[in-house]
Formats: sequence, structure tokens, C-alpha cells
Amino acid sequence: MRWLLVIAALCISSHTFADQHVFHLNAQGEKDIGFAQAVRVGNTLYISGSVGAGEMPAAIHQAYEELKTTLAAFGLDFGDVVKENVYATNIDEFILNQAIRKDYYGKSTPASTWVEVRRLYLPDHVVEVELIAAIPHAKHSKSKR
Repeated sequence: MRWLLVIAALCISSHTFADQHVFHLNAQGEKDIGFAQAVRVGNTLYISGSVGAGEMPAAIHQAYEELKTTLAAFGLDFGDVVKENVYATNIDEFILNQAIRKDYYGKSTPASTWVEVRRLYLPDHVVEVELIAAIPHAKHSKSKR
């Protein structure tokens, strides 16, 4: 019985979706590390963490500008975001500068989780933000990449 579960897990993990589309901002760098900036499956867009370095206000702008570019590649904006995860090396600094984040979302309020971490992939990064966005049906056919 246990071996059936193992085989089932292997089949699920190796499955690729017919309507999966990958987007790269920096194809070579992302491929070298082994990730994509974004993956769209059906009407859902999963965006990898976009990072910012330096002082927190500038870092927040860096991360959200990259997210804005990725969303735009699929015809989306921050109003389409349904989930946000923020990882900051100093959560108090992120909270102090949350107005910058709010400027990107406007009146939209996604489900959000903010977590303080000891460090990010590169030591000079101070914030990383990942998103999940819902693609409305009207935009679904235009966003194939």
C-alpha cells in the first residue's frame, strides 16, 4: 500500500499542465538558478519573489516595480492580486514604509502575510515579495506567453 502512495506522488509531481505558461524577466539568470519569474496555470498567475536591496524605502520600490512589470506582461495590475507574501529582514522597517506598498495596490486589499527573516538569497536584499494573481476570463486569452 505504501508503494502505491509513493508512485502516486511521483506521478503528481512530474505532471505538467497543458495550459502552463512560463515568463522570465532574466531568462539566463533564472534558468541558471532554476526558477521562472512567473508561471501561469489556467486563470492563476504565480509570481516568484521580487527583491529589493539597500534602504527599505528604495528596496520596496524595486520589488514592487518588478512585480508591476511581471503583472503587466500578462495584462494585469495590482488589482488582480489575491495573495501576497512579504519577507523582510527588518519587518519594523517594512511596516514603517508600508505606505509605499499601498500606493501600488490603491484600494485593492489582497490576502497578505508579512514575515521577518534572517536573510534572503543575496545578503544585500532586504525585502522579497511574491504574489498570486487571478486572471479574469477576458484577459485569459490575451495573456498566453
